[in-house]
Amino acid sequence: MAKVTANYEVVYIIDPAQSEENTAALVAKFKTLAEQNGSNVEVEEWGSRKLAYPINFKTEGYYVLMTFTSPAAFPRELDRILGITDGVMRSLIVCKGE
Repeated sequence: MAKVTANYEVVYIIDPAQSEENTAALVAKFKTLAEQNGSNVEVEEWGSRKLAYPINFKTEGYYVLMTFTSPAAFPRELDRILGITDGVMRSLIVCKGE
């Protein structure tokens, strides 16, 4: 039986108070995680943008879009890791289907 995979898209917002090194390290960490657990990983850094509403009294965040293909179990784990990582303000993972 073949492993079932799907295409996913995750957008996460990094706290702008993080240093450039920390921001780059977080982006690299999540990219590496996706590469270890999936394939076709692409990262697009949108940079600092104004938030639609304040999060923890902050009005800006560093946006990153990452797309990848993986088995269904990995996005749950990625969501958990994003949720407990210092410096990540918000994240959203969406399954894009085929």
